[in-house]
Amino acid sequence: MREAIEDLLCDYAETIDSGDLERWPGFFTEDGEYQIITRESHDAGLPIGILYCGSRGMMEDRVQALRTANIYEPHAYRHILGRPRLERQGEEFAVRSNFCVFRIAQDGDTVTFATGRYLDRIVHDGGVPRFRSRRAVLDSRRVDILLVLPL
Repeated sequence: MREAIEDLLCDYAETIDSGDLERWPGFFTEDGEYQIITRESHDAGLPIGILYCGSRGMMEDRVQALRTANIYEPHAYRHILGRPRLERQGEEFAVRSNFCVFRIAQDGDTVTFATGRYLDRIVHDGGVPRFRSRRAVLDSRRVDILLVLPL
């Protein structure tokens, strides 16, 4: 199971890093949730984050908007992932892992864009591991306005 979950985490990051965002919603269950939140808000138990999608359909709409409606400077991400910690909780796994995301601008300028941890709930959905929820908890409350791609 560990190997399947590690493959899910790596495939997720590779999909975003390669720009294949149309595949991104498929990593989640139909009712899967995705959220980006600062550590400060998370630790205070505040429900509002920077970005929230409450279903795969909302994620698909977000990708569609990114492709057709949003205007932003083209850029790419490169994820560096830490080794995940897994805890089985009934039929799902609670998974924690650290991340560092670099943003690469069109001119090649590369900056550390975000660091933090993923807090995931992963289930087998039709024999495939998928996120029931993925929360990206950012270390810093200072967030770049170019947060348009999922982390």
